[in-house]
Amino acid sequence: MFKPTDAKTPKEYIDSLSEPRKSQIKAIDQFIKKTVPKLKPFINVGMIGYGKYRYKSSSGKEGDWAIIGLASQKNYISIYACGIKDGKYIAETHKKELPKASIGKSCIRFKKIEDLDLKVLAKVLKEAEKNPMSKV
Repeated sequence: MFKPTDAKTPKEYIDSLSEPRKSQIKAIDQFIKKTVPKLKPFINVGMIGYGKYRYKSSSGKEGDWAIIGLASQKNYISIYACGIKDGKYIAETHKKELPKASIGKSCIRFKKIEDLDLKVLAKVLKEAEKNPMSKV
């Protein structure tokens, strides 16, 4: 699912990317850290994660996952907002406000940062921070 990385830190992850993706990911990383500063960044399964929550799958498997995720994929950039508000996935509820992005339940996929309305993205990030799928 995620491209493997040898990066041990978010800085190493960003430094391993080539341009123009490197500049895009760096700008988004800075935006996320400014918007939700309490969510500490770390490397999580081939991407940068921010903050953690505890999950339990239907099979009974448990683990920690990022509340927010940022990944450089082959053809696009992904931001994962792992939160639910009023029984709905937060990213999905903002689909109409992000028309240049492809939106999944918790995923916002786009080609470049200019494709996003940063005010809407900030709202998504803050809502996910306040409403993670589960708290650690």
